[in-house]
Amino acid sequence: MKQANFGGIKMKWYLWWTHQLNCVFLLETYLNMKYLIASLALVAVASAAAVSQTPIPILRQEQDISPDGSFSSAFETANGISAQESGVLKNAGVKDAEASEVQGSFSYTADDGTPIQLSYVANEAGFQPQGAHLPVAPVDTNTPPTPPPIPAAIQRALDWIAAHPIKELQN
Repeated sequence: MKQANFGGIKMKWYLWWTHQLNCVFLLETYLNMKYLIASLALVAVASAAAVSQTPIPILRQEQDISPDGSFSSAFETANGISAQESGVLKNAGVKDAEASEVQGSFSYTADDGTPIQLSYVANEAGFQPQGAHLPVAPVDTNTPPTPPPIPAAIQRALDWIAAHPIKELQN
């Protein structure tokens, strides 16, 4: 095999060539990565939307917490958002019967200008929202179909099993 002497290091020519190719590949990868990161940074800066930093004034804010566990809160903002909520602890002190019940509502204007109003109750029966914008599930008035009759051979087997119960083994 032909060997080359590079700086006092004897190396086979294909090892030297492989090393040179790896160096070139690593340099190209490094440069490509730098350009990729720079390009992505420019895209991120260019696509950042201008966000309004103007704070929305709060017109009204109320909170009341009672020692018995009941509460109420409400707020209203200058851009038309409002919410109110009240809650109570039912059957306080009764083991396995305590339950929270919260009632409330909120309203705001959607992006398309539609006013959204939602009221809700949350209790042991779950969360129950009501609002004109919520979809309504269709009512199924169809009765389920009658199942097909049991085949005769299977019915005979079921009758035989019923007539011959398994007897427990006694010691």
